Amino acid sequence: MRKNVLMVIALFLASLNLRPAINSIAPLLDSIRAELGMSAALASLLTSIPVLCMGIFSPIAVKAGGKWGIERVKGFSLLVIGVGTVIRLFANTASLLLISAFITGIGIAFIGPLLSGFIKRHFPGHVPAMIAVYTVALTMGAAFGSALSAPLQRSLRSWQQSLAFWAIIAFVAAIVWWLFVNRQIKGSAHTAAPAGTNARLPWGNGKAWILTVSFGLMAMLFYSFTAWLPQMIQGMGYAKTYAATCLTVFVVIQIPVSLALPILLKRFPSRRLWLIVSGSLELAGLLLLALHAEPWVASASIGIGAGGLFSINLLLPIDAANNAHEAAAWSAMVQSAGYVIGATGPILLGWIHDATGSFVYAMAGMGVIIVLMMAVQFAATAPKSRVQDDGARMIGAKAR
Repeated sequence: MRKNVLMVIALFLASLNLRPAINSIAPLLDSIRAELGMSAALASLLTSIPVLCMGIFSPIAVKAGGKWGIERVKGFSLLVIGVGTVIRLFANTASLLLISAFITGIGIAFIGPLLSGFIKRHFPGHVPAMIAVYTVALTMGAAFGSALSAPLQRSLRSWQQSLAFWAIIAFVAAIVWWLFVNRQIKGSAHTAAPAGTNARLPWGNGKAWILTVSFGLMAMLFYSFTAWLPQMIQGMGYAKTYAATCLTVFVVIQIPVSLALPILLKRFPSRRLWLIVSGSLELAGLLLLALHAEPWVASASIGIGAGGLFSINLLLPIDAANNAHEAAAWSAMVQSAGYVIGATGPILLGWIHDATGSFVYAMAGMGVIIVLMMAVQFAATAPKSRVQDDGARMIGAKAR
């Protein structure tokens, strides 16, 4: 019992580090752009690079977890996040800041898919509850990054020190992970490692591709809002502090959503129901934003939808897997291609803003993406036999 509690604490602290390096950027974007002379499109890379890394390096994470053990690789990845974040203390050029985004992105990329395998292995009977722990911690990290970056900048009188501050929780989490997980398992990760080498990414599976597209469209919207929501609201004539507050609302409201979702899933276990509800709320919030309704209400609606979509999209690959390494492999594929799709969102919005001088056309495009995402998610939650038949037809078509 004590061992499980310690592992939950370690899981929580590790998950807490997956978003501050990304979310701390948006509230300071005006200061960063002004000092370093970055265009909107170039500045968008500060969000897109870590997301892109999460896509590119996820398959490597599975191989590393199979060779050295899921738990050991996760602990090392926390150190990588800490080092990448510390570099921002010395980021007096755009190139160095982009390098720091790349390094932190690698650390985040290695943790993401391995967390699914960790949950499947150590908490097989409590997967929805552990997904809730994961998403609550992840969301809290995002909330702290969004809410505290501007106050830290004012207190420390430096946006570099504000960004570098988040290295502290990465190094603390790495120490706790070593004490509570790596020392507790005493080499058991190595005994399980060979199984990971046999868990190949399911590139030929039709259902895996549907889940990947679903995750990718969700990520594309999520990181677009994360990167540009404050600028959208400032473009409507609101103050910078109010816009930052709206971003915090968008992030913080996802915490109770993550806590409530396991309870709702126990009562109404349909993944499809909650995906459609969440997508509809995100679409309603975007419409409110486009109509210049009260931005914090729109941000709350978008945040509720985003919280539900993220949690369930994390759960779907675990549902499809039979063991820990298979869960890591499915999650790695979904996150690999999915985050590559997601990384295009902030870049596309920045490019549209540079080209048009507003976010009007970008909002319209995001509305289309939400509708498309809901259609894909309807297919992703089709009855198992139907999805397998569709997958078999896809594979057969490729063979022909």
